[in-house]
Amino acid sequence: MIKNYLTPLFFGKRFYLVFSLIVASFLVAYASTIVFVLARLLLLVFLLLVLLDYLVLFLKTKGITGSRILPSRFSLGDDNLVNLVLKNNYRFTVHISVIDELPVQFQRRDFVLKSTIVGGVDKKISYSLRPLQRGEYQFHLLNVFISSPLRLVVKRYRLPAPAMIKVFPSYQNLKKFELLASSNHLTEYGHRRIRKIGQSVEFEQIREYVNGDDIRTLNWKATARKGGQLMINNYTDEKSQQIYCLMDKGRVMKMPFEGMTLLDYSINAALMLSRVALIRQDKAGLLSFNDKIDQFVIAGRKKGQMNAILETLYDQDTKFAETDYEKVYGFVKSRILQRSLIVLFTNFESLSGLQRQIPYIRAIARNHLLLVVFFENTGLKTLTGKTADDIETLYLRTIAGKFEYEKKQMVKELQQHGIFTILTTPQQLTINAVNKYLELKARQAV
Repeated sequence: MIKNYLTPLFFGKRFYLVFSLIVASFLVAYASTIVFVLARLLLLVFLLLVLLDYLVLFLKTKGITGSRILPSRFSLGDDNLVNLVLKNNYRFTVHISVIDELPVQFQRRDFVLKSTIVGGVDKKISYSLRPLQRGEYQFHLLNVFISSPLRLVVKRYRLPAPAMIKVFPSYQNLKKFELLASSNHLTEYGHRRIRKIGQSVEFEQIREYVNGDDIRTLNWKATARKGGQLMINNYTDEKSQQIYCLMDKGRVMKMPFEGMTLLDYSINAALMLSRVALIRQDKAGLLSFNDKIDQFVIAGRKKGQMNAILETLYDQDTKFAETDYEKVYGFVKSRILQRSLIVLFTNFESLSGLQRQIPYIRAIARNHLLLVVFFENTGLKTLTGKTADDIETLYLRTIAGKFEYEKKQMVKELQQHGIFTILTTPQQLTINAVNKYLELKARQAV
């Protein structure tokens, strides 16, 4: 338990209510001597009760002890449970109001928890927080205001409970997507073999040579041990494919939606997609960039791969610089040599913006299976759905319709070059990205 300090005196609402009645009785006493006597008696009883209430609360220095119990980390955009454990060391039931000094990122100035605690017992009070920014969150004091059954005097306990917690990309939904990854609901897409660039094989076993086997795979050491019987190395197509999530951190990803940026939604989706890929025995990797190459996690499926991706995504942030796709193409060409599924999380608000970058996007797609993910502007949909009652609304609706049409043109532009695309709302990004990966996996495109 945590010790308390600095316990000032306050008065409860009941104190001010009763005191107001006494003052009113003294005002009425000018017209009646009997009322004056009753008012004085009432004041005396009131002062005695206040003194008694003060003594029962303040004679015990450690009347309330407690602590805050936090999870090891918070999940971005999800409800995270916080538990307060308070113990009432008095012999009577106390009424409490708790003001937890929350991290500044939440900007909650009206946070109060009210409850009662029976004498001599512990009580757990729970509440949830939904962070909308990644980073470090600092908790401070627990302010506990208590009053006795009389509820005239209030005593404040300030429990020092400093704690720092990191907010990571959303990991609470990992279980849901693990079930999605193990489901077979995409089998209706069938299987279609596509041309593979290069050859990716892995060793399976050593077996005896038979007519028609490739003599280049002869294992001479095994042949010698077998007394001259030819033995060969048997290889099979590598089942584990590389999945890279490319995170655009340029200014186009700074657009907010329901308190989170497009980058935040993309990071959550990349985390889920990486987890599903690892479950499907693929190798997951990550690349973040803006006007320069930032973080790079080589694709793998070793034990700590998921944690490495999570730690990398934890402190990513958008910049105001324009993304340099030429550098991205050069880096991908030099560092990602095996044909891989490249999932590019970015955004384009105009067709001309896409056309400036299309040469580099096409260059990446020549050597890899490229999936470009960008966002619908939900604000434009709201405008196009409005009834045009005046010229201004009609003008806004027309402009919104033009931009919405351009989004569809971007999809066609990319598809004409054989590039897979996802045009999605931010809230549907994760499920759409995972489903598209599972679809490509079912079609043996990956």
